[in-house]
Amino acid sequence: MSSQNPKLVGVRPNSLNDVSQYKIDIDNEKAAANLVNISDIYRNLQISFGSDYVNDFIDRGKIKRVYIQSDAEYRMNPEDINKWYLRNQIGKMVPFSAFASGRWTIGSPKLERFNGYGSINIQGSVAPGISTGEAIKIIEEYAKKLPKGIDISWSGLSYEEKLSSRQAPALYTISILVVFLCLAALYESWLIPFSVILTIPLGISGAAIITKLFGLNNDIYFQIALLATIGLTSKNAILIVEFAKKMYQETNNLLESTLIAAKIRFRPIIMTSFAFMLGVTPLALSSGAGSAAQKAIGIAVIGGMLTATSIAILFIPLFYVFIEKKFGNKYEK
Repeated sequence: MSSQNPKLVGVRPNSLNDVSQYKIDIDNEKAAANLVNISDIYRNLQISFGSDYVNDFIDRGKIKRVYIQSDAEYRMNPEDINKWYLRNQIGKMVPFSAFASGRWTIGSPKLERFNGYGSINIQGSVAPGISTGEAIKIIEEYAKKLPKGIDISWSGLSYEEKLSSRQAPALYTISILVVFLCLAALYESWLIPFSVILTIPLGISGAAIITKLFGLNNDIYFQIALLATIGLTSKNAILIVEFAKKMYQETNNLLESTLIAAKIRFRPIIMTSFAFMLGVTPLALSSGAGSAAQKAIGIAVIGGMLTATSIAILFIPLFYVFIEKKFGNKYEK
């Protein structure tokens, strides 16, 4: 199914086709009745069909290795095992056919193991314009249709991508926590920074919406853009809240101080926001090699800044006035 999906290319099993195999069955009970050690049986098979290193010897000043193996006439055909004899525990020679038999079967010439389980290694790539995250989701959807007892597991870059995607919520939480602690130290308050933190969802929503409209995916580049959006949205709120707080401490008029701060800081916010958006515009318009990553970052940041500038700037004074009026100085340091 995955090989027929247009979003995936080159999907193939990294294994060899099944081939004819000659399997030798050892009857342990018969071997024990003939006083033959199981370890001797398998060692004899290894030496006869393969080889075994014995020791070294010196030939004309050179050290050479000694290997032992059955003569060609006793190992060329599978039926040659009927010509073998093995010495038992009391020194008698026992024919190999007394406890072993052979049969033809079909099987893989290569035994694949992953985490101790039998496995099939499948490799593939993504079609142009498709992210690896979307490809992983497609494979996981196909895996749900597999019979019971069969599951999938990732390795290599796909495993690292899955591992890093689970860390994204913790990374966002830590980022917001760091912003909050820095603002708490700046304002000497545990409460005022909430007026800044409350604006972050507005910037993130803009980045998410524009990413969806352009058909982009939630990949590592989008996550980097979200981290940048968190910082830039907080920056806009800081410009207003910081000035409003200082004026409020001087005039003791909360509403007037907030309105004046919003008017005075409006131009710096517009200038810095548009300067940054124009700075990442080449990323959003890029083409060629690596353009997918550049577009993912540029478009998401522009979307986040648009909402952080056009919508969040209206809510920043509202959040600040609400928190200041609601809680006052009860939770100040």
